[in-house]
Amino acid sequence: MKGKLTILLLSALLSGCDQTVVKDISVDELSKNLDNPDYLIIDTRPDSLYFGFKDKDATRGGHIKGAMQFTTGWLDFIDENKFNNFVAEKGITKEKTLVFYDSNPDDLDRVTAEFAAKGYNVLAFKEFINYANLDYPMEKYPNYWMSVSPGWVNAVLNGEKPESYTSDKKPVIFEVSWGAAEQSKSYSTHIKGAYHFNTDWIENAPVWNLSEPDVIKNNLLKNSIRKDTPVIVYSENQMAALRVLWALKWAGVEDVRFLNGGLNVWVDAELPTETAVNIPVPVSDFGAFIPANPQVNISMPAEAIQGQKSGLKLISNRTWDEYTGKITGYDYIPRKGEPAGAIWGFGGKNSNDMSDYYDPDGTLRNPEEIFALWKMQGIEPSDHVAFYCGTGWRASVSWFMTQMAGWENSQIYDGGWNAWQMNPELPVLDNAQSKISKPNALNDFGEIVKKPGQSCKS
Repeated sequence: MKGKLTILLLSALLSGCDQTVVKDISVDELSKNLDNPDYLIIDTRPDSLYFGFKDKDATRGGHIKGAMQFTTGWLDFIDENKFNNFVAEKGITKEKTLVFYDSNPDDLDRVTAEFAAKGYNVLAFKEFINYANLDYPMEKYPNYWMSVSPGWVNAVLNGEKPESYTSDKKPVIFEVSWGAAEQSKSYSTHIKGAYHFNTDWIENAPVWNLSEPDVIKNNLLKNSIRKDTPVIVYSENQMAALRVLWALKWAGVEDVRFLNGGLNVWVDAELPTETAVNIPVPVSDFGAFIPANPQVNISMPAEAIQGQKSGLKLISNRTWDEYTGKITGYDYIPRKGEPAGAIWGFGGKNSNDMSDYYDPDGTLRNPEEIFALWKMQGIEPSDHVAFYCGTGWRASVSWFMTQMAGWENSQIYDGGWNAWQMNPELPVLDNAQSKISKPNALNDFGEIVKKPGQSCKS
């Protein structure tokens, strides 16, 4: 009888103990463990706040020093069968103490409950705003303002002046894709007030390098863009908007912002869209000589080769099969291969994809994770680097991350493999017979398919 009572008592005790209850951690305790290797501090807020924008009621922007990122909204997209492996690739294990923080209590409750239910050791830090308003270590990117959220964009379009916006002019916003507005599926439904930007306005065949300065100047003027015009770009395929952002920077536009996540995050934020074709009012004077910033561009192979002699690192953002010479990646590029000396800088599944650089919700991946991958490839922030792909689109994603982070010697080699392969005399990288293994991008979350009945705010 005594043994039976003991079993019943233990059963009652266990059933009354909820193993998923998440404990809080105080500011003092967190500050003492900032450098504790057994603790992982995880920011679950949207990218713009992690990158450097101020949270509501916070006097400082950015993230807790050393914090990694796992935005709560990703839970709507990660393949359940990939979850444990995906987080393990980020260094999140059940042996670590995971300290999650957010200024949104609902999001914090959701993500901590999810990890606790899966058996992770979880703490919730609910005092982030207090932390940000006191003298505790914080970090942010020098040019965080380049990547903006739907709320920020909506505010400036409505005449407000949110953080980092100092212009007295109303910005112009463009949906970016190839082709005319009438034929663009991406522009068929767009942000209210947005114009269409045809990528042909800044580049041309057969190399698909930047067009002549006068051509670009005329196209910018037709689209109401002067050097002091605030511009916001977005696209269905992030590469298109970032390609144009780079071209506008090269031309001399002083304030160009990127809506990280494009129309998807705008719709998730329940902000207005329309189907009407908007036509910008032309302007007559750009206000500066084009290009005002030629230093962001290495145009052709001869310049790249000359740069390599002085230590330039050419970074390929092509697929692994392109890099190793198995495929060309394009129907209009006949030769396989890469420029001699090229370093693989990760990419995606095909020539129209940069999935190694995206989070599960389709927004930009945390640059710190990308920089860690590059470090394994021998690429450092102090290096002179030039990113390239086939014709420049994919390279724009990498370049943009370095710009946010303040890298001082980062360019795009615009000619890419396309220009290089047109000259059979140029040296090429012979990887076809090599035994090198593909580096792991540590970003396998499955296909980006939103789970039904759930929303994702980014």
